[in-house]
Amino acid sequence: MAFEFKLPELGENIEQADIVKVLVSVGDKVEVDQILLEIETDKATVEVPSEFSGVVKTVNVKEGDTAKIGDVMFIFDEADTDDNVEEKESSVEVKEVVEETLDSNTKSGILEFKLPELGENIESADVTKVLVSVGDKIEVDQILIEIETDKATVEVPAEFSGVVKDVKIKSGDNAKVGDVILIVETGADNTMPEVKKTEDKPIEKKKDIPKVVSPSSKKSDSKDIKEVITKKLFPTKIAPAAPTVRRFAREIGVDINEVNGNGPGGRISIADVKKFAKSVNEKIKSGQGGMPIGFKRENLPDFTKWGNVRREGMNNIRKKTSEHLSYAWATIPHVTQFDKADITELEKIRKQFAKQAEQAGGKLTVTAILLKIVATALKKFPQFNASVDMDSKEIIYKDYFNIGIAVDTENGLIVPVVKDVDKKNIIQLAVELSEISVKARNKKVTIDDMQGGCITISNLGGIGGTAFTPIVNSPEVAILGVSRGGYEPVYIDGEFVPRMFLPLSLSYDHRIIDGADAARFIRWISTAIEQPILLSLEG
Repeated sequence: MAFEFKLPELGENIEQADIVKVLVSVGDKVEVDQILLEIETDKATVEVPSEFSGVVKTVNVKEGDTAKIGDVMFIFDEADTDDNVEEKESSVEVKEVVEETLDSNTKSGILEFKLPELGENIESADVTKVLVSVGDKIEVDQILIEIETDKATVEVPAEFSGVVKDVKIKSGDNAKVGDVILIVETGADNTMPEVKKTEDKPIEKKKDIPKVVSPSSKKSDSKDIKEVITKKLFPTKIAPAAPTVRRFAREIGVDINEVNGNGPGGRISIADVKKFAKSVNEKIKSGQGGMPIGFKRENLPDFTKWGNVRREGMNNIRKKTSEHLSYAWATIPHVTQFDKADITELEKIRKQFAKQAEQAGGKLTVTAILLKIVATALKKFPQFNASVDMDSKEIIYKDYFNIGIAVDTENGLIVPVVKDVDKKNIIQLAVELSEISVKARNKKVTIDDMQGGCITISNLGGIGGTAFTPIVNSPEVAILGVSRGGYEPVYIDGEFVPRMFLPLSLSYDHRIIDGADAARFIRWISTAIEQPILLSLEG
């Protein structure tokens, strides 16, 4: 029996991923939990494991591809040799999958190689290099062209072997997705290599291989592969729902993890999703949940009336940031409290112990020291280490102390999280802060690196500015902004002396934090910066 392995759900608002590595080939035996793929989203690099055992019949992706949620990655065979009919059907199914990748001219040996899908909302790309010429022999996975989108420079490999008969583009051209790039003549031997391999491959029967129902089957008791992968990525809350229900929720903009199921074991149905969506709409109309009432999007004017313009598509990080911060701004009543701390003595201490941090592999920055100070402040002011549940009208207090660090990258703002800050010393935090900042800028942070924050620190001091009003990173209830320090004259013992001050900006959720509490919180942080002994006395 043949069954399909599809790219599973990867998280809220993640619709596709780039294939970094394909770790299995046609004919390989696959065991439960064996890693099949390494994929990369705009948030993290993730290993995708197999939920079942079997033999790989066909591989439908290669390194560098962009796959959408639900795309078929592999076809596996249960290897039921006692049923010749099923085996024949399996071979036909594999053959059909391969044939789908070929143009209608395949039978004559002529293939049109078209510019493939490049990602969400990407319709065209600039051709930077054409690496083949008429008459060249090409092999599978050979790089044919280099293209550049607004997101990245991409190498486009061949999906089949043959001889180049015509080149339809040149360097500098702009090609649209689906445009014919090359005309390739293929021989009979290389038209369907994977089918031949799988048909001739002897397969060992395993009775313990679970049967996974194909999409055309009506059985409802098979395990959802998507749920298994989601469980590995988000083990704290799993939404028990079928793929069709998940797809329906995604299409109408509902987070499936927020829906309560009324089926056996809490299983979620389409009716449950509709009920949830209806309740959300009713809350919006009644003004509950903090959503703006009567909000209407205004149409943009025609900017070309006043001069030349250019448009650039948002990358995935920018899109996610805009959506998340718009939600946070609309649902959280923001207030910002300002203060400044005298860091004259702290700067002397920081410079004195800087080499010790460097020897350990880190950099003793003000942010590293603030990590420890803020974690201690959260213990003293627990209302800042909380989240709001407006549905149940409850405040969720946390007994762990994880702090997010806003990192400016060339692709946009991301917030990796330093875990268990209260259990680490400042040198350890300096090392971890350096490591996670490098990972963030190299797009190597994982989904786990981005989750679990209690409060966020955003330090813009390296760029400049005297103060700013950061937006609270929902579902957190506060964020600490840090601006550039500078010298100010201070009157001490009858004379003015230069002292260095650090501007601080604390934005907070006014639903559960009062102004007086915010003033006490930021003043305690300022005092701890000026007198570090507070960390020992009250931490």
